[in-house]
Amino acid sequence: MADEDIPEVLNAVGPRLRALRRERGATLAQLSETTGISLSTLSRLESGQRKPTLELLLPLAKTYGVQLDELVGAPPTGDPRIHPRPFTRHGQTFVPLTRYLGGLHAYKQILPGRKTGADVRPSQAVHEGYEWLYILSGRLHLALGEHDLILTSGEAAEFDTRTPHGFASASAQPVEFLSLFGAQGERMHVRARPTGD
Repeated sequence: MADEDIPEVLNAVGPRLRALRRERGATLAQLSETTGISLSTLSRLESGQRKPTLELLLPLAKTYGVQLDELVGAPPTGDPRIHPRPFTRHGQTFVPLTRYLGGLHAYKQILPGRKTGADVRPSQAVHEGYEWLYILSGRLHLALGEHDLILTSGEAAEFDTRTPHGFASASAQPVEFLSLFGAQGERMHVRARPTGD
């Protein structure tokens, strides 16, 4: 990294931290409690009014389960491998499949099997964005607005996340699926067949 690039990289840290916190659904107060960093320091760090230091970035990287170079947007080293660090939220396991913050995010998600006798419709949420799912194994119950869909291995779905939606396993077995999510509403562009060129 050239010396003249350093201020640009440092200026991008705050927006990266804000995007990551919002993606994880955390408040500044929750993050302050988890990391031990004061609320005002976190706020100034995200707004760019506080210079990021190792003392601030290391606990944030640990809390988010990401590499330090991901927080600061370090240039790639030439190694294309991604070293995912799974995290759990609301009983679901997420395995990040993309390296960088911002833009489209790819995850492998694992939902535990439904408990015996439980036939409860998944609770729904609404947020900005667009999501695309591909079922790897198991049966996924997708509650999408008023509709209840059961997706099985090899099936895909895409939807605007401003539509109420929720997921659950549709059987006693876990369900695994790939999820591509664009926080700004980016849609997938899928080519259905070759153009014949």
